[in-house]
Amino acid sequence: MFDLMVLAFQTDSTRVATLLLAHDGSNRSFDQIGITEGHHDLTHHMNRKEWINKVSDIDLWYVQQFAKFLGKLNQVKDADGKTLLHNSMIVYGSGNADANRHTHTNLPILLAGAGAAPSRRGGISSRTLSR
Repeated sequence: MFDLMVLAFQTDSTRVATLLLAHDGSNRSFDQIGITEGHHDLTHHMNRKEWINKVSDIDLWYVQQFAKFLGKLNQVKDADGKTLLHNSMIVYGSGNADANRHTHTNLPILLAGAGAAPSRRGGISSRTLSR
C-alpha cells in the first residue's frame, strides 16, 4: 500500500491519503519476524520482559516499513523538482501511548516532510504530544 501511495502522489492522482496499518485490537501474528503470538495479546504484557521485547520488535517492524515509505518519497521528484517528501507532510502515530494500560495521552506522533515550505528545512520531527 505504501508503494501505491507513492505512485498516487507521483502521478498527482491525489494529494491526500490515509493508511491504517492495523486496528488497535488486531491480534495478528508477525511470523515474518519470528513472533507467532497475537500482537494485541502481547500488548497486555503485565510487565513481562519477553512480551515487552516482542511488542518492541513489532513496533520496530512498523517503523521500518514507514521509513522505507519516506525513503521512496525522498527519491521521487515532484513537478517542481523537489522530492515528494519535501512537498508533503506525513503523519505517523498511534492511538495508544501505552497499550498495556490503554493510555491515550502523550501519544507517539511523528511528522515527516517539509510541506513544500521554502524556508523550512525538510526532515523528520518527533515530539511527545499531551493534552
